[in-house]
Amino acid sequence: MKWRLRVMMLFEFAIWGAWYVTVGTWLGQTLHFSGKEIGAIAGTTAVGAIISPLFVGLLADRLFDTRRVLALLHIVGAVLLVVAAQQSSFPALYAALLAYSLSYMPTLALTTSLAMRHINNPQEEFGAIRVFGTIGWIVVGLIVGAWGVEATASPLHLAAGLSVAMAGYCFTLPPTPPLANTERFKLRHALPLESLHLLRDRSMAVFALASFLICIPLQFYYAFTNLFLNEIGVVNAAGKMTGGQMSELFCMLLIPWFFRRLGVKYMLAMGMLAWVVRYGMFAFGGTGDLMWMLWLGIILHGICFDFFFVVGQIYIDREAPSALRAATQGLITFLTYGLGMFVGSWLSGVVVDTYVHTNAQGVAVHDWHAIWTIAGGCAAVVLVLFVLLFKDRKATVGSPVPTAI
Repeated sequence: MKWRLRVMMLFEFAIWGAWYVTVGTWLGQTLHFSGKEIGAIAGTTAVGAIISPLFVGLLADRLFDTRRVLALLHIVGAVLLVVAAQQSSFPALYAALLAYSLSYMPTLALTTSLAMRHINNPQEEFGAIRVFGTIGWIVVGLIVGAWGVEATASPLHLAAGLSVAMAGYCFTLPPTPPLANTERFKLRHALPLESLHLLRDRSMAVFALASFLICIPLQFYYAFTNLFLNEIGVVNAAGKMTGGQMSELFCMLLIPWFFRRLGVKYMLAMGMLAWVVRYGMFAFGGTGDLMWMLWLGIILHGICFDFFFVVGQIYIDREAPSALRAATQGLITFLTYGLGMFVGSWLSGVVVDTYVHTNAQGVAVHDWHAIWTIAGGCAAVVLVLFVLLFKDRKATVGSPVPTAI
């Protein structure tokens, strides 16, 4: 069972990693889109995440087997990726990738909820399953980097092929019928409103707010790091960026150990602190003698992602009632990959366009020091607010990791 779930995660994140890392370079260097346009297209996934709770809360929790929903969404996604790869104007490309994101983003919460349905102890077991998503991201990043197609539409075609493979694989997954299908359907079930009562708890509310706010500066990284590295002359930037996912592998396996000793609060805080340090490395680093700073910023991705997003998923699974876990995961997806990334895509585009000028050769050059300093400052503010306001009363340092029911 666990190996079937691991392969599911491998396909799920290989699809996303195939195109999302390098799309900014294709848009900026080949299609010559502005920072706002690049940010807007990167933000299509955020719009998809805003809509995804409709699918997660209604389809998976109440109506259909999760694996069938996953298969359908990935088939539709494959077609839309091929369409997107043929576009060269901003309106057409934005529309195609927006439609794609509406089909793909719900699958993030669906794969998480499916995996947690079929394991006994998510705190102990989920990390070793989710880590294969990271492996998928690494492998596809190395392929794209070695292929030398970062500034082309080829990564979109690769993602489409992986989507077809994932759709077929979904039918090999264990049956995952809805848990709440015995209840009479009401319109409010189509939205994750039932999960909102969890926000009455102060710690859950602080966690939700911090999740939203930290994703605003995070979008600077996802939308512009590959363009940044290529612009300053880093060779095989896509391949080097997989170093972040390699560190993620190591950190993922350490989650149970840190969970027992630090608890939720300090693991989440470490994740946010890592984003502050990362942007500092990008602001002051460079090629040559300063390349070590860029490497450190990349390698910090393990702590940046695992200690915030993965631990956050485990925290939500522990707090939410069993019949609402998929909907609650969808709610957090809405706040993070949705609202947070959407605001971040707009803000990052504005900042990038503010700090750009055209050199004597007519090439756009960015003031990356200023851009990364602003992103790091935003992350630092969120970190301070979270540490001051969040309290995890259910798990303290040194206590056993609770078992999800």
